[in-house]
Amino acid sequence: MKALCVQEQGDPVSPHVALIDLPKPTPAHGEVLVRTEASSLNHLDLWVGRGLPGIDTPFPRTGGSDGCGRVEAVGEDVEDNWMGQRVILNAAVEIPQIPDPDRTPAGRQLMMIGEHGPGTHAEYFTAPAANILAVNDDLDPQIVAAYGLSHLTAFRMLTTKARLQPEQSILITGIGGGVALACLGIARHLGCRTIVTSRHQWKLDRAKELGADIGILDTGEDWSRSVREATSRRGVDVCADSIGAAVHLSCIKSLARGGRLVSCGCTSGPAPQTDLARIFWNQLEVLGSTMGDMDEFRMSVALLMKGLVQPVIDRVVPYSDGVSAFEHLESGEQFGKIVVDWT
Repeated sequence: MKALCVQEQGDPVSPHVALIDLPKPTPAHGEVLVRTEASSLNHLDLWVGRGLPGIDTPFPRTGGSDGCGRVEAVGEDVEDNWMGQRVILNAAVEIPQIPDPDRTPAGRQLMMIGEHGPGTHAEYFTAPAANILAVNDDLDPQIVAAYGLSHLTAFRMLTTKARLQPEQSILITGIGGGVALACLGIARHLGCRTIVTSRHQWKLDRAKELGADIGILDTGEDWSRSVREATSRRGVDVCADSIGAAVHLSCIKSLARGGRLVSCGCTSGPAPQTDLARIFWNQLEVLGSTMGDMDEFRMSVALLMKGLVQPVIDRVVPYSDGVSAFEHLESGEQFGKIVVDWT
C-alpha cells in the first residue's frame, strides 16, 4: 500500500516526508482494517516528525490521527456488521489501568494512533473497533476526516473542562488552527459571544465571516485591554488556548472573575509568565485538557451528523501530492484543516 511516511527525524519535517510502499496491515484481536478515503493533518504530525521527549519513535513513521474510510476486514472478536461501514476514528486509545486501592487514580493514560503507532496517512489503517464510530453514508469523507481529533479536543475543552454555557463569552487564541476553529464552531452552536485573536488580519476577517463577534490582532504585545474593552471591562468567562507561553499572561488578564482558562497545547512554549495574585484574588481556574473519551467523541460526532457543527477545510490534496500538505501545515499559513484524499 502507499503511505506518507516521515523517513527520519528532523526540523523542518516536510523535507523528510515521502510517499512509499509498505505492507498492507492486518487487523489484530479487537481491531478493524479501514480502507482510507481521507485523512487530515494535525500539529501532532509535526511534533512526531521533530521527535517527542520520552518517546522512542522508530522511523520511517506513518503519522496521522484523523481518518475516514470503510471497514474492509475485522479481527478476532469484532462483529461482522462493521464490514463495509464508513467510519470515523478517535485516535486517543485509553490504556486500561489496574486498580490499586492504596493509591489515588492517576487519571487517563492514552496511546495515540499516529503518535505511538502507525497512523492514518496511508491507503489502509488499523484501529480498535472500540475507537471507531459509524457515520452516515451521505457524509463527505473529507469532511469527516477533517472533523475528528480537533473537534473532540475542542468539545472536551469547552464542555467537560471549562463548563461553557450558552450566552457566556469565550476568547479563542490563534484562530485558523483546527482546534481553535473547532472551538469557534462549538461556541457559536452554544450561542456564546466569541472573541478571537490572530497575528494575521486576514485570518481575523475569515473568522468574522464564520460568525466570530470580535477579532483582535495579536502584535506580540499584551492585548488583554482590547478584550476588556470588548466586554465592557468585565472580561471573558472562558479562554481556550493552545499557544501557551507567548499569550498566557494576556489570557489570564482577559478573564472575568471566576473565569476559566483551558489549555490543550503550548506551541510557543510550556513555561509562561503568569500572575498568581490575579488567579487567586479573582478565583480563576487554569485547566488542562487532552483529547477526549468515547462518550465525548459520540457527543461531538453527533453535532456533525446533525449538521450543527462543520469543520473548516483549508485545502484537499491528493495523496500523490501529500508532501505539499506537510509543507503547508509547516508554513503556518493554513486556515482550517489540511486533508489528504486517498481515493
